[in-house]
Parts: sequence; structure tokens; C-alpha cells
Amino acid sequence: MGRAHVSTDQPVAGRYRLVEITHRETNRVSWYAEDLQTGRPCLATRTELPQDAGETARRTPSRVLRATESVDRLCPGRIATVVDTVEEDGCLWTVTAWIDGTPLDEVLAGQGTFNYVRAARIALEVLDVLDAAHAEAITHGELSPGQVFLREGGPVVVTGFGLAGSTSAPRLTAPAYASPEQARDQRIGPAADLWALGAILYTMLEGRPPFRDRGRPEATLKAVDRLPLRTPVRSGPLTRVVQGLLRRDARERLTRQVVREALTRVLREDPGAVEASVPGPRLRGAYTAQLRRVGDGLSRRTMVLGTTLAVVTVAVAVLAATQGLPGTGSGADSAAEAPQASASAPTGPAAPDGGSDPGASDPAPPSATASAAPSPSPSGTGGVPPGFRTYSAPEGFSVALPEGWERLDTSRAADLAYRVTFGAEGDPRTLAVTYSERVGSDAVAVWRDDVEPPLERSGGYERIGAIEARTYRGREAADMEWYADDGGTRLRTFGRGFLLGGGRGFSLRWTTPAADWEEPASREALRTFLRTFRPGTD
Repeated sequence: MGRAHVSTDQPVAGRYRLVEITHRETNRVSWYAEDLQTGRPCLATRTELPQDAGETARRTPSRVLRATESVDRLCPGRIATVVDTVEEDGCLWTVTAWIDGTPLDEVLAGQGTFNYVRAARIALEVLDVLDAAHAEAITHGELSPGQVFLREGGPVVVTGFGLAGSTSAPRLTAPAYASPEQARDQRIGPAADLWALGAILYTMLEGRPPFRDRGRPEATLKAVDRLPLRTPVRSGPLTRVVQGLLRRDARERLTRQVVREALTRVLREDPGAVEASVPGPRLRGAYTAQLRRVGDGLSRRTMVLGTTLAVVTVAVAVLAATQGLPGTGSGADSAAEAPQASASAPTGPAAPDGGSDPGASDPAPPSATASAAPSPSPSGTGGVPPGFRTYSAPEGFSVALPEGWERLDTSRAADLAYRVTFGAEGDPRTLAVTYSERVGSDAVAVWRDDVEPPLERSGGYERIGAIEARTYRGREAADMEWYADDGGTRLRTFGRGFLLGGGRGFSLRWTTPAADWEEPASREALRTFLRTFRPGTD
């Protein structure tokens, strides 16, 4: 395995246009994609197959389809609906209907651990799916938190059936969740899935997998086979269940029935325990919400600029990073809201009221780029000009907005990322503020490598000039400016992303009709945004 690059210039199988990476784990990457034949959103997942897979690789797509259909008959609505599978260039592409949920590992990345009541409930739902599969003599064999999707108001959805045994590799994805018999490349059965369920329970409760990923699958598998299990210390009444599922000898592991009784007993005997709700608003759900609103008559501009272009900013650059969102999980428990920090908290070189703020000043993009974005005043006071008011967001940041403007849309990825879009009814201009805790260390590279590629696949995209490195409030920053089309209307966007350190960053994006770009009111608005914005995350 080990092939990492995939060109997104051509649709997969000539039909599925890749829009944005939504999830990563070892040898597996998922994209938000568009079915060019139906226009519907979908989830396209690429699984890297062994380079010597040969004929077995060509049989894998049909194997995945058969396994998924068999389990879905017994457990409808709990298995991701596979609409297509194809093998291309040594990789298996599995296309499913879009899942309105978030992978469990992303949720865990956002909040660390679950209480044992919530962990038990999720484990029971996964066990329901395994029961259905094992009744059909189907072993999942690739189960991991990345294959379990949590949904708001519904049971979990499981993906990844049909991969186990499709090649000679003992484990294709997430080797840290392989069973010892897989690590030894032995024949596996339902007991391997029970080990994986135990490892998932361990991760939910302890905040880390029982065996960490060591970078190379073979090294990780060796650790699973040989290293002793770290004793769980936060599992409470589920400790014996976890340890019973993680017995190295498959014959000694707890049976499904025993596990079910133990999990049910935990839920029954502690009904007063606080159980966190399934994750709230998130970037994954934002795609679906935008699609629904488009169907209700919202303009294509809101879909393209409010989702693909707005979500694919500094925050969602995370989704293209190796760690994933990792992206982007969902908020839950008391951490369901985005990072809370006082808007008045010190955030760097922000000036006191009425004082100068030299850190807020930096040069405008060179006139040679034809962008001529308005420059903040070199000695800007941070005061609010007439016709503007200071808005203090509950997330912690503040910015001066034109009178009459309000929040139009908010999307979150647990405590890791959020996006807030501001505007006013009848005003075609918008400001999008995005925050993330998983950005890279090069502000220019974020725009170039993570934001621009999907923009290039949107209607009428044209970058204006170069991506320029900046200093903003004493922070490393970068500006990018571009055109895009919206149903015949030419739009112009100015974006500034800046880094806070520790993987955190903000971006501000100002979008107007291109014809209005030079209007004094628009230039004053951008100047004011850049001069008055205060992050609240330091």
C-alpha cells in the first residue's frame, strides 16, 4: 500500500466529482462528492489496496456490494447505502449515499472521552449491526471509530463491510483496531469484530485506543500482537466488559449475548446518569443542511459560497490534513458549543480602547495584482465608524458590522472548528469568519493547497494575483483574492487567514458582487472588518 496522491481533476469512474476531503485514517480517505448523473451528494471513500492484490482487487467491488446488501436486509437503515464500487489504479472506491452524521473518531477528537452511559448505548447500537452481519456469516473485519457514524436523532450507521478477506492483507484500514489474530495474519471470524468493539469502547472511555498507531501498519500490528494491554482506568462499570472483549485468545472473549446483557445492565442500573446527546451542529451536517435549503429555494450562491467555499477555509483545511477532523467531529456533552473565550480576553497585540493598534496594520495586496484590497489604517484606533456596531460573538471573537447585519448561518465541528457567516436581507455582500484548532503552520500553503483546489472546480473561479504572505496583528497571515460565478453574477472574494499558534487559526472572507467591489461602502466595510476584528481564543 502507501499510494497517497489522488488527482481530483477527473471524476471517479467518470461520474463522481470529488469536492472536499471529509475524513482520513490509515489507508482510507473519504470525500464529500457530487454524483454528476443525479446531482445528489454522496460520500466517496478510497481504500488503498496492496500493490500485489492483482486479480483479488478486481473482485473486491462485487464483494463489498454483496456483503453490504446482505447485512442491510437484516438491519435496514443502519448500514451505509452503497451506490457504487469501483477499482481504479490499485484503489477501491466505495460510493455511498451521503451520511448525515459524523465519524466517531472525529467526535472523540473533539471531546476526548464519553461517559460510560453514552459509550454503552453506542456500543449496543454497533452490536445490533454486528449481530445482523454475523447471522449472515459476514465478519466486518475493518471495524474502527472511523467506520461508525453518529447521527443526530438516529442510531449509528456502520460502513466498511466486505473489505475483510478481499485481499491478502490482514487489515486494510485502521490497524490499531485490528484483532491479535489479524495482526498474526490468521483466519478471522466474528470474534475479531468483538475485539474491535472492545477497542472502540476502550477508546470512548479512556480517550485513546488500547494500542496507538505507530505510523507503519506493520509496526502497529506487531504492537497489537505483542504489547500488553494498558489497564483501563476510566471505564467504571464497563471495565470488565472492555477487558473481556480484549482478551488475546479469541476463544476466551465475551460472547455477543454476554456483552449485550452487560451493556444493557449498565443502562438499566444507572438511569440517572447524565447521558450526552448525539452531536449537535457540525460541518458534516452543514453540507446536508445547505442542500435542503437549496431545495427550498435558496440560491446557488448560498450553496457554493456558503458551503464549498466558506467551509473550505482555514477550518476545513483540517479535513485535508493527514490527521483529518479531525477533523471535524461533533460537539457533545458540555463541550457541544464552540470554544468559549471572553471576547475581551487578551488576544495578542490588540490595542486598548482608544489606543493605537500597530499590530493590526499591514500592507494592502500589491497594486500589480489588480486586487487593491483596502488597507487598514496604519494607526487605526480600532474605533467603530458611523453606521457600524460592535458584535461580540458567543464563540469569543468580536468585529464591527454594518447596522442591520446579523448572523446568517453557523456550522461547527465540535470544539475544533466553526464558521459564522454575517450579512443582511437584500444585501448581496457577506462576511464569513472561520476558526479552527487544526490548521497547518504555513498560512500561504493553507490557501494554496487546501482552499484553492476545490475552488478551481467551482463555477468561474479565477484567482486574482498571487497568494500574499502578510503579518496581521503580529501574526503570520496570508491573503488570497478570487472571482467566482453565481448564476451569471460575477462575485469577488477577499480572504485573509492568520495563525494563532498551537494549530489554531482564523480566516475572514469578504464577498461582494464584482461590480460593487470599488464602491466606497464596500471598501469601508472591508477596512472596518480588518481593523476591528478581535480573536477571542488566546
